[in-house]
Amino acid sequence: MEASLVPRAGIEFQAIPAAGLHGVNLTSLPGNVLQLIRGWRQAGEVLKRFKPDVLFFTGGYVGIPVALAGRQIPSVMYVPDIEPALALNWIGKWVDTVAVSVEASRTYFPADKRVEVTGYPIRQELVGVEKAGARRFFDLSEELPVILIFGGSRGARSINEAVWGILSKLLEKAQILHVTGRLDWPQVEAVRSGLPAKLAPHYHPHPYLHEEMAQALGAADLVISRAGAATIGEYPHFSLPAVLVPYPHAWRYQKVNADYLASQGAAVMVSDEALKEDLLPVVEDLLGDPNQLTEMGHAAARLSRGNAAERIADLVREAAGRGGSRG
Repeated sequence: MEASLVPRAGIEFQAIPAAGLHGVNLTSLPGNVLQLIRGWRQAGEVLKRFKPDVLFFTGGYVGIPVALAGRQIPSVMYVPDIEPALALNWIGKWVDTVAVSVEASRTYFPADKRVEVTGYPIRQELVGVEKAGARRFFDLSEELPVILIFGGSRGARSINEAVWGILSKLLEKAQILHVTGRLDWPQVEAVRSGLPAKLAPHYHPHPYLHEEMAQALGAADLVISRAGAATIGEYPHFSLPAVLVPYPHAWRYQKVNADYLASQGAAVMVSDEALKEDLLPVVEDLLGDPNQLTEMGHAAARLSRGNAAERIADLVREAAGRGGSRG
């Protein structure tokens, strides 16, 4: 995914071999170890050629060979989720400074590790989006609330199927912006053609949104989604209440994120296995209680930190200064 997204942002991309070790079956493990060794050697070549003053890590097992090859280079790590993933736990042993989104993440690091609470950095295109303009962008009415539903870049089949099973009932109460992901997009036409004529105009499906996602978040009154790291920063930025469905096969990171937002009053969590039974009553309860939605939005807004990107950049610049002073 990064091979297309990074150049899209105008940044040079250099891939190195890497593979995960956690949860890997025994037949794949030796090959994955060899991939990491290859990645370590290739990372060393890249670092020798590039001569960086600082290394910056944000997660993924690809960071492990880079961290090993660059142990003598000043480094900063940003942990987007509440709980650091396994790779970040390893990388965190070697980096000089750790930036985290929320105070609760401090508990995952040793007391002598420098940990700075920066907040979650917000993409520039998300700044300054107004609800009225965002609704016009998608040709949405001002008369009905808007529910945004999505499951990440590849979609979330269990969420899609649960939503399609109750779609007519949801559309009686709200307009729906549904980012299905490309894998399930072929089913959309059949779903849409099966809707009553009076409800079909309220359904707005899309296979994927790039920059338009800012307008989708701005238009929404409620979001139904997985609980990836972006939920910690982007939903608070938009004061957006959420129904979170943690991905059940991603260790526990999404569950921890969802628990955190729910504990702060900003979200309701529904388990993946209970989606088909619980999603409709949960959404109906929220839409039927505007005061609760408003309070959840206020709770989310209290979690937002507007200058997170600048604070992380300051930490990187500070570390780069130490790197630039090397002999």
